[in-house]
Amino acid sequence: MKDTVKNEKLNKWIREVADLCTPDDVYICNGSKDEYRLMIDKLIKSGIAIPLTKRPNSFLFRSDPSDVARVEDNTYISTSSREEAGPTNNWIAPGDLKKTMMDLYKGCMRGRTMYVIPFSMGPIGSPISKIGIEISDSPYVVVNMHIMTRVSSRVLELLGTDGDFIPCLHSVGAPLAPGQKDTKWPCAPIEKKYISHFPEENLIWSYGSGYGGNALLGKKCLALRIASAMARREGWMAEHMLILRLTNPEGKQYHIAAAFPSACGKTNLAMMQPSIAGWKCECIGDDIAWMKVGADGRLYAINPENGFFGVAPGTSYSTNPMAMDTLKENVIFTNCALTDDGDVWWEGKDGDEPAHAIDWKGKDWTPESPTDAAHANARFTAPASQCPVICKDWEKPEGVPIDIFIFGGRRTGVVPLVYEAFDWEHGVFLGATAASETTAANIGAVGNLRRDPFAMKPFCGYNMGDYFKHWFDMGDKLGSKAPRVFYVNWFRKSQDGKFLWPGFSDNSRVLKWMCERVDGRVGAHKTPIGLLPNEGDLDLSGLHLSADSMKELMSIDLTAWKAEIPDIEKHFSTFGKRMPERLKKQFQRFIDALGKHV
Repeated sequence: MKDTVKNEKLNKWIREVADLCTPDDVYICNGSKDEYRLMIDKLIKSGIAIPLTKRPNSFLFRSDPSDVARVEDNTYISTSSREEAGPTNNWIAPGDLKKTMMDLYKGCMRGRTMYVIPFSMGPIGSPISKIGIEISDSPYVVVNMHIMTRVSSRVLELLGTDGDFIPCLHSVGAPLAPGQKDTKWPCAPIEKKYISHFPEENLIWSYGSGYGGNALLGKKCLALRIASAMARREGWMAEHMLILRLTNPEGKQYHIAAAFPSACGKTNLAMMQPSIAGWKCECIGDDIAWMKVGADGRLYAINPENGFFGVAPGTSYSTNPMAMDTLKENVIFTNCALTDDGDVWWEGKDGDEPAHAIDWKGKDWTPESPTDAAHANARFTAPASQCPVICKDWEKPEGVPIDIFIFGGRRTGVVPLVYEAFDWEHGVFLGATAASETTAANIGAVGNLRRDPFAMKPFCGYNMGDYFKHWFDMGDKLGSKAPRVFYVNWFRKSQDGKFLWPGFSDNSRVLKWMCERVDGRVGAHKTPIGLLPNEGDLDLSGLHLSADSMKELMSIDLTAWKAEIPDIEKHFSTFGKRMPERLKKQFQRFIDALGKHV
């Protein structure tokens, strides 16, 4: 190990974890193609990975039915005081949580190999990137981390003898006795699952789950929960945002970062193909943005990830053709159905549903079956480099300059198609009050209104009152060079329950208006909630949308907006004394503006 790992702190930590978890073997990952193949062969041999004959170098996995999604109730932000974690996080005192988890970790890797995974979030060596080391006993985690992060021996070289890294410890929590046969998906029962973050120490401990962001610790754990706390301390931003480049017919580039809660079309927008002639959209990232102020005073963003971990159900050539083209080879599918001809299938996929398939639980399925063939949270893990519209600058070490921030949510009424914030402070108010009506994909009864500030509620690693203040601080730092802020709602419905806006590629029309606002080429009219497009300024050429539908899409019902006030008040009150005064002033400004328009 000494030959491979020259970093003393890392050597010491590897020894400590090995002594605690007692694996049968220790393997230092190097990120090579041979290593990936070695892990996949191991997973095929154990019956966990199913090769897909229809897709080269692609494999299907089926998780345990108890281990299918993020476990928000078992996710903890452990800080020195409950107040630091804030009201949106589950809190346990660090001493108590560490004691519980140390007991669980004792001997937890018995019968397994301990993998040491050196990875970079962001291009290796970028000034915006961070280095993490994940220790895991799951080869499934190794292959997914290969795709989702930059796993490489170069990371160890960059660390040198005294470089710093974020330690990420993970175990599926299923030790094996001598001769004991492993299960197809080893994991611990729900009451023993812990996804724990210690932001004051930049430390992540996960136990009991082998699925998604619970186990791929570079994803939400590091890239958002720990990174958001680091960003606040260090003066940058870690946000739950897609990043795209839009180029107009004259060749001018605009970079847009957008935050939406789940089930609001984030990946679709990141890979959108504009329906307006001459405009081009390229994807830089579909989920997370890390942003720092550059030498010119502007905000520069990188996508810290290396792949897409997307929801499969609902993805099709009609909803997201570029995602479908990304999935032709070199993909890991989890909890999709297996067709008789050796391909994957999920609800909403193009073409006829199969006459027979093996469902995500490994059981026979036909169209007459009472349950879905794929789990609602079935996933694909695919290299971002395979996306046909990946931007040539997506790995630029210094990042791309952000012109526009977009917030949004799924609202069947009240919120118009698009409006612009009056200024940065008003933009923070829009982000802080962002709300979505719940769907099956997120928490809560379907149709309930859920406030999800900045789409960060499940991912902010500290008190969100302080997080709001950090947004104001960043605005102060950026001054006149701050991105413009907009709010969108693609999901408004007519009285008879039909979507008013076609969405998908036609969302480019709304983005075009934003770019023209940035350039000062179109005006807007002031309303109590923000700046709305003037009639005729949205490019609707070739779109068969009635004047009545457009009018309804842009209408503002002041009574309905006033009805939002008690809910916003309740939402803001949860942050108590950590609530920034500037946000309170914005709320009062909102109330006053509505009052003037009785």
